[in-house]
Amino acid sequence: MFVDEVRIFVKAGRGGDGACSFRREKYVPHGGPDGGDGGNGGNVVVAASRRLTTLLDLRYQQHYKAKPGGPGKGSNRHGRTAPDVIIPVPIGTVIADDTTGEVLADLTAEGQSYIVARGGRGGRGNAQFATSTNRVPTQTEPGTAEEDRWLRLELKLLADIGLVGLPNAGKSTLIAAISSARPKIADYPFTTLTPNLGVVRWGEDGSFVVADIPGLIEGAHEGKGLGFQFLRHIERTSFLLHLVDISEWAPEDPVVSFEAMRKEVAAYGNNLTARPFAVAGTKLDISGNQERLDQLRTYCKRRRLRLFPISAVTREGLDTLVSFLGKRVDALRRAPCATSS
Repeated sequence: MFVDEVRIFVKAGRGGDGACSFRREKYVPHGGPDGGDGGNGGNVVVAASRRLTTLLDLRYQQHYKAKPGGPGKGSNRHGRTAPDVIIPVPIGTVIADDTTGEVLADLTAEGQSYIVARGGRGGRGNAQFATSTNRVPTQTEPGTAEEDRWLRLELKLLADIGLVGLPNAGKSTLIAAISSARPKIADYPFTTLTPNLGVVRWGEDGSFVVADIPGLIEGAHEGKGLGFQFLRHIERTSFLLHLVDISEWAPEDPVVSFEAMRKEVAAYGNNLTARPFAVAGTKLDISGNQERLDQLRTYCKRRRLRLFPISAVTREGLDTLVSFLGKRVDALRRAPCATSS
């Protein structure tokens, strides 16, 4: 089960109180203060891990609480510092305060972490307050309070290429043909209910990651269909490939379909329309599509858009498409201001 958005509660540990104690030993009449400091409370930390691909675990466990620091003791013994609570999440997780909406961190690399709730600081024992004029202090400090908050965690997949298309445009078939990914493929709309990632090999040692996203429909930027679930995951892609069904079974004109996709991408915002993109006319193996292909080719030529007629079933045009995508990804990776979100 793929889960890409959860809400959790985190609470750090309170700091331990300082101790009030005086040294008492036989034959030592003037022992003096020896109360130790309290220990620090544990933090709650969110850390990115390559082992995870979904936020499913956090849906079933929504509350995370660290232990408090230990209290100080006599003989200048300090309280124990409580261990941190580590919450592993997939790479690409965005952490936001659920109350204010403020984005706290964006974990985009293996091992990257962020303290979402800080533990309280341990209080000072009375030994810390001894001075030349106050040799018998009874003053101590309590541990400071811990932080707690509700968080909203959102997963945005990290991929080089985002496949954009209406339902049943052939996205799953394409990613299965050019990578080792095995998404569900069927002849009805919204076959893909969760995003899929596939690693595509090209050239001698080149590779790039392709994201197969749930189908886009009109009104997706308003949450219709699987809108937000789709559009959220193309925010991090550096290049978009618009898939247009040019078969005779397609429900809409290919130009109308393409313009509808661009409209939804533009309406969602986040500068998605500024991403470089190309167009792929899919299902070239189905007879009777030459007129629709010519229509799309004329449209793309007039607007100087790259068009790749392909068939994922017969693999016609796939080598040319993969080579083009690989070169574009390499160029974007080398660019000093590569697209990112």
